Amino acid sequence: MWKISSGVFLGLTLGANDSANIFGTGVSTGTVKYRTAILLTAVFVLAGSILEGGKCMKTISGLSLILPMDAFCCTLAAAITMAILTCFALPASTSQAIIGAVIGAGMVSGSADFSQLYKIISCWIFTPISGIVLGYLLHRLLGYILDRTVKSITYRNLLYSTGIIMAGCYGAYSLGSNNAANVTGVYVGSGMLSADMAALIGGISIAAGALTYSKKVMMTIGKGIVPLDPFSAFVVVLAEAVTLHIFTQIGVPVSSSQAVVGAVVGVGFVGSLTTVSTKMLAKISLGWLFTPVCAGLLTYLMIRCITGSLVRGLFPVFG
Repeated sequence: MWKISSGVFLGLTLGANDSANIFGTGVSTGTVKYRTAILLTAVFVLAGSILEGGKCMKTISGLSLILPMDAFCCTLAAAITMAILTCFALPASTSQAIIGAVIGAGMVSGSADFSQLYKIISCWIFTPISGIVLGYLLHRLLGYILDRTVKSITYRNLLYSTGIIMAGCYGAYSLGSNNAANVTGVYVGSGMLSADMAALIGGISIAAGALTYSKKVMMTIGKGIVPLDPFSAFVVVLAEAVTLHIFTQIGVPVSSSQAVVGAVVGVGFVGSLTTVSTKMLAKISLGWLFTPVCAGLLTYLMIRCITGSLVRGLFPVFG
């Protein structure tokens, strides 16, 4: 079972990186305290993983034939990629990392099923687009309703605080239900874990990651792309949560980073295009392009090295 350790490592990096997508806007605007945010994230991520985490497992496990050692290499390569991007405070895509890694493993064995990629890549494309559209529409619609029903500034601030917390809890639930497959889906495909056990382990490791190194990426999400007021922060998290939950029902794990960045941009469009930091968007986009390529290459090299006779001789445990 030591081979599952790399999946736990991946879950930790996912939680550290992607928990910022849940409460990053609320924390950066001062609406929610950081400690409160990470505790709520951990609880609801675990709930989402347990209740709906199995819905996306087949997508990950069906991309190629994965042996137990291949599964170890895939999750380790994806975790290393995520850890690097987290250190640079870049919101990265765990779904891109693990799928790139699985394809890399499949290229070694010749079992990669590229026919399934069109569905996954199309969902990757529509994830930020959905975030943009939902962020823009929700901001317009909810703003219109509030302007005509709630005049008191005190009541509005109370609604914003409550809304951010509720949307954040929903977002954490959606993150767990959609991204647990990214962490342990390969172990289902290799026959090492059942879908329910994989969802549980994935949820626990993601929750643990949220409780550790997540603050730096929260500030990137909350302030680095476009300045947000409390109402906009609420809309961003709600749009991201709805986007993730929709793709969970489709059965495709997608990037919460792409969803939340799209939502932030959509909210920025309500104000002015000049408020959106194109430099930060370019930096984030570079991270997205780097993620699947790096994870796939690392996996390919790891499996090649491990299956080499020299390495097997030096480290019999990998035999």
